[in-house]
Parts: sequence; C-alpha cells; structure tokens
Amino acid sequence: MATEDKNRATAAAILPLVGGAANVSSIAHCMTRLRLGLRDRSLVQDEALKAVPAVMGVVEDDTYQIVLGPGTVARVTPEFEKLVREGQESAPAPDPAATPLTAEELAAQGAEMKAARKAKNATPFKLFLRRIANIFVPLIPALIGCGIIAGLNGLLVNLEWLPSVTPALAAMASGFMALIAVFVGYNTAKEFGGTPILGGAVAAIIVFPGVANIEAFGQKLSPGQGGVLGALGAAVLAVYVEKWCRRWVPEALDVLVTPTLTVLVSGLVTIFGLMYVAGEVSTAIGTFADWLLSNGGAGAGLVLGGFFLPLVMLGLHQALIPIHTTLIEQQGYTVLLPILAMAGAGQVGAAIAVFFRLPRNESIRRTIKSALPAGFLGVGEPLIYGVSLPLGRPFITACVGGAFGGAFVGFFNQLGDAVGSTAIGPSGWALFPLLDGNHGLGATIAIYAGGLVVGYLAGFVATYFFGFSKDLLAEFNVSQEPAASTVAATGPAAPAVGTTGPDATAKEPAGV
Repeated sequence: MATEDKNRATAAAILPLVGGAANVSSIAHCMTRLRLGLRDRSLVQDEALKAVPAVMGVVEDDTYQIVLGPGTVARVTPEFEKLVREGQESAPAPDPAATPLTAEELAAQGAEMKAARKAKNATPFKLFLRRIANIFVPLIPALIGCGIIAGLNGLLVNLEWLPSVTPALAAMASGFMALIAVFVGYNTAKEFGGTPILGGAVAAIIVFPGVANIEAFGQKLSPGQGGVLGALGAAVLAVYVEKWCRRWVPEALDVLVTPTLTVLVSGLVTIFGLMYVAGEVSTAIGTFADWLLSNGGAGAGLVLGGFFLPLVMLGLHQALIPIHTTLIEQQGYTVLLPILAMAGAGQVGAAIAVFFRLPRNESIRRTIKSALPAGFLGVGEPLIYGVSLPLGRPFITACVGGAFGGAFVGFFNQLGDAVGSTAIGPSGWALFPLLDGNHGLGATIAIYAGGLVVGYLAGFVATYFFGFSKDLLAEFNVSQEPAASTVAATGPAAPAVGTTGPDATAKEPAGV
C-alpha cells in the first residue's frame, strides 16, 4: 500500500470511532498526537480506537488526543482534515425528530460535560502552561532540523572534512536560532489573540543589530539580549496595546493608528526595559543550570530524572520549554534535556521487567512488544498508559530507573563533562544526532549512552524485584485472552489497558 493510501486509511479508520465528521469541532497535532475537539465525548469508541494498528494510545485533556507517533501524525492529520471537511460538507441538515433527547436535555448534557472538563483541566496555571507550549511546540521541527545540521557540521569541522561546505552548514544551522525571537513573538501574539505579524515585528527589535547603539540602565544593549523571554514579553505587551487601541481608536483611523501605536509603545518598553530585564533573567537561568549540575551533580540528576514522569503526568513539564530554549539560545545546547530523557529509559527498563514478570498475561506482553520500539526512540505514551501506570507500582519503579540514569549523567556534569542537546522534542535513541557538549562528541555520546544503559538496568531491577506485590502478581499473571469474537471486535491491543486499571485519560503526558 502506498504511504499516502496508508495514511488516508488510518484517518478513515479513526474518524467513525470519534463520532464521525459532525462530532469534530477542531483538529490540530503536536509532535506525536492528533488533537481533536469533540462536540460529544460519549460518541468516542475508546477501545476500538486503541485497536487501530497505527494508534499507540489515547489521552484526554482539554482535547481528545490520539497518539500516532512522530512522523506519522504529521502525515495522517492532513488526510483526517480532508475526510472531516468532506463529511461535514456532504452531511444532511440535522433532523430534530430523529434525536431522542430534547433540547433541554441536550443543553444539560453539554453543560455537564463542559463543566466536568473545565473542572479537571482548566486551572489557570495549566491554561498558562498550555499557552506557553502552544507558542514553542510549533518551533520544535525547526529546532530539530537545525540541531542535527549543527551536529553534522561540528563533526565535519572536527574531522577537517569538506572545509568549503561547513560554512554553509553553519549558516543553515544558525539562521533560525538567530531569528528565533521573531518566531516566538509571532506565535505569542497569535496565541494571546493579537495580530501575529505585529508580535513578530516587536520581537524583531530584540535581534536587530542597531540596538547595539542604544543604552539602557547605563549599559549598551546587545543584539539578541533577552532572547526568547524578551520576545515573549514584548509580544504579550503588544497584544494588550493593540486590544486597547481597537477599543478606543475610531474605525476610520484604526488601520493607521493601531499598528503604529502597537509597535511604538511596546517597542519603546522593549528597548528601554524588557530587553535588559529579560536579559538578566536569561543569564540567571543559564548560570543556575550550570551551578545546579556543577554542584549538585548526581543528586540533581537523581531528582530531575526521577520526578520528570510525574511532572509529565501533571502537565507541568511544559514550564521547562522556555528554559530549554533559553539555554539553547545562550549556550548552543540544553544540559537539562539529556538528564530528563533518562525518565524514558527507566520506563523502558520497567516495561521489560513487566514482560518477564507476567509470562501468562499475553495481552500485556503483546502491548509491551508492540510499544518497546517506540519507547527506545523516546515515545513513551504507549508504555506509560498501556503498561506501567495502570499497574501502579511499576510506574514508581520506572521513575526509580529514570532517577539512576539522571544521576549518572549528572555525575559526569559535576566532573566537568557537560552533556547537552541542541534541540528539544526527541528523546531516547532519537536524541543521539542532537547531542553536543564541551569535551568532544565521542565523550558526550558515551556518557549519554551510559546513562540510558543505567536507566534501563535500574528500571528493570527495581520493577522486577519491587514492582509487584503478591496480590498484584496473582491478579495479573494469568491469561487474559478474550474470546475470539471479542478479539475481532476490539483488536489485540485493547485488553492491555482495559484490564489493567483506569483508562489513561486524566492527565496530559509529554508530546510534546
């Protein structure tokens, strides 16, 4: 089957299981997930959806999220959008007589669902973090592409190969990072309800070389001072100035006055305030990260690697995105991501231990076998939501594995061997092409690989010996193969989640 046909077939298989085109109100995707806004959550067939071959799992947050994995989601989403558009255009007008519920009942049902969803997911802090993620997540593909080119260029420079090509590669790798503030400003204005191009215009002031001739707080400004944090603050300010202008400027003058005042007011505040303040904050972040790993070392790595999975479960990992980006902008790489990636290694080790501890549970073992390749590449949702989290204790022992892996990488950071990533997004083995450090690529790769091995082993040992109580083994180390008719109806992967505990729809994982 051609790739395009395969992607369309996946989209066609998903659509009826989420209630059809009429039930889809919005469509978006991140690095690994198709994110759907649904009008009626009760129409979704969760178990049948999990049984679709390309579906790795489902997560419910403010949107219904279908985990398809990196690469696949970017190809399936356009096909899904086409099918939804075709279905909505060809759908007949609704027949009120065919609806069994009254208008009052429908309104009450919708209000109840909306209230429950808001109570669970729409806390102000989570909404703020989600906005931050919406600003930075679209930048990840460019960060990855430029990061890999930067790594390739560094390798060629060290080997003294292709000296006529390496300057061109350096330009490709550095061009995006030189202007990342503009993209952050554009996305910020878009996310906060302003005109995106005005947000980009104000943020562009930060990277304009001419600011070197301006003095603020008794110091000459530097192009790029304040970085992405300054760009974010400048764009938010621009949105508020623009909204104020829209309220008070007469319509006849709006097209001239509003953009002028927006750029002028927010631009002056950016130059004579935000750039300096954001620059100090950015410097403090870099200094603190270096201090933490230089002095905390193994202890800091233990805490970061051990608690990252719980942060992911609570959605709090999104707060790290601007910090990663700031470190990449300042130092060329983030030293935090390789340590946090050890959480995925602990998850893989825990899943392998579960596989051996439950030899009779064909359902969970089949889920592990299908999800492990993605887990090694850093896509952890299928293992988290299909294996460790429903079982309970193995999720904790997976965190132990991540803690030991993080401690290993943190220890070498304390010895002076910085291990960093030139981009955010990938994890596991997929992070190898993005690694960078201060003592050569070979040493950096060796330390990161050692951390992964430690994470695998610690996660395996902790789970194998401490991940199961006698009651848990008695409950799950039995054959849970459904009858043939059930397999045909629900597919082979569904029982792993359905029989191991609550479904994985309460929290938002990484994806980020």
